[in-house]
Amino acid sequence: MRDIYLVNLEKKFKIPLSKRVFDVVVSSIALILLLPLFLVIGIGIKLSSKGPVFFKSNRVGTNYRIFKFYKFRSMRSDAHLKLSELLHLNQYKKNTAVPINTDIKESNLCGMCTDLQKECDSPLYANDEIICEKVYLRRKQIQNQGPTFVKIQNDPRVFKLGTFLRNTSLDELPQLINVLIGDMSIVGNRPLSFYEAEKLTTDMYATRFLAPAGMTGLWQVRKRGKQGGMSDHERIMLDNFYATHFTFWFDIKIIFLTIPALFQKENV
Repeated sequence: MRDIYLVNLEKKFKIPLSKRVFDVVVSSIALILLLPLFLVIGIGIKLSSKGPVFFKSNRVGTNYRIFKFYKFRSMRSDAHLKLSELLHLNQYKKNTAVPINTDIKESNLCGMCTDLQKECDSPLYANDEIICEKVYLRRKQIQNQGPTFVKIQNDPRVFKLGTFLRNTSLDELPQLINVLIGDMSIVGNRPLSFYEAEKLTTDMYATRFLAPAGMTGLWQVRKRGKQGGMSDHERIMLDNFYATHFTFWFDIKIIFLTIPALFQKENV
């Protein structure tokens, strides 16, 4: 994630006052009206699965700013430990095979250092570990060859109530808290995980971060939940389009288009 801070954004996005006022009013009213529903969902999650009611994670939003992102938990509490086993189900996976070097998977030393049985002459400290520079560069190459976004189809880590929450988008409601405190907007580009954001640091891709992070947005209402119907490049281009064309009335249109998109057929 450190690479993100090397990006020099000449522009800095600042949310318009009218959009911020709209976000505060809507999120405040919604949180008050939905409080009973929050309590019901919270009890249901506690009865369905061991672990906390809310899922919290660091996400990257506007201007690459990192913030704490809230959702109702819909997966088992150990879901993050199983992700690597499920990447073959990624909705955005690419068809090209990525060669994996076994010494890179199993060791922090490159092949030469391993053969010589010595410490690396040019070690790096990255991601809380000391590794050979060659290994680090190879890992980055492999990572960059993979898809930008990760969304698992028919994710086995999701418990039964979690599937209902996801298919009705009720798991997204706690993001109203993010909207109220200013981390996000009602409409904008989805905040990304570190893994996703560090792949979008070129001038073409970084444009999507010059817009508010949002609960709903243009790509969600265009092709949300359509299996194989959207490439990661198409999603980025829709994010870029929103970043350069959004207006108050465009936001209102997206909000109305979000209503039929809330109920999705695929379990993603």
